[in-house]
Amino acid sequence: MASRRKPSFDAQAFLESAGVARKIVEYRRGDAIFSQGEVSDRVLYIQKGGVKLSVLSKSGREAVVGMLGPGEFFGEGCLAGQPRRVGSATAITGSTILSVKKWEMVRLLHKQHELSDRFIAHVLARNIRIEEDLLDQLFNSNEKRLARTLLLLARYGKQDKPERVVPRISQDLLAQIVGTTRARVNFFLKRFRKLGFIEYGHDRFEVNSSLLSVVLRD
Repeated sequence: MASRRKPSFDAQAFLESAGVARKIVEYRRGDAIFSQGEVSDRVLYIQKGGVKLSVLSKSGREAVVGMLGPGEFFGEGCLAGQPRRVGSATAITGSTILSVKKWEMVRLLHKQHELSDRFIAHVLARNIRIEEDLLDQLFNSNEKRLARTLLLLARYGKQDKPERVVPRISQDLLAQIVGTTRARVNFFLKRFRKLGFIEYGHDRFEVNSSLLSVVLRD
């Protein structure tokens, strides 16, 4: 008889369970979840919505370093002794964030091995993502970087069924992420729409799997 596949650990259900000291906060689009320089004393988990991670230079220039979605942790630097936030986290759409104090998260990671495994996998995946982003910036064109950004927002590669409809995001923010101008982003979005790779209007933005052809193209 074939062995039954062990169900994956549900981090959200565990963090919401009785006995876990946590706080659930609702954020509107554009709300600051935490700001650069604030005390780093809690780990956060995205239940719903999306989060932008960014860093502000001394000259006031903002660089977007990450876009996260449901099921992802952030703010985990406090577990490695980071006393203050090195960047900021902002809701890019209406979001529900579960907040766990540092001491509670440390206790849970020591006590719950399944959560530890899930968390380690998250950290490793984040490191791989950072390496891929760096290579993307070094070697790929603006068009490919934009296509990859849209696919990541649609969670391609994150789950069995990607979310075709992505959070409403401004062209200015896309330009920040890609590292180009708003005009170039607008040009490529129009091209993608004409080719049927994406569909967008005033209140919606949909990404089709055919956009993968831009990323895979030599």
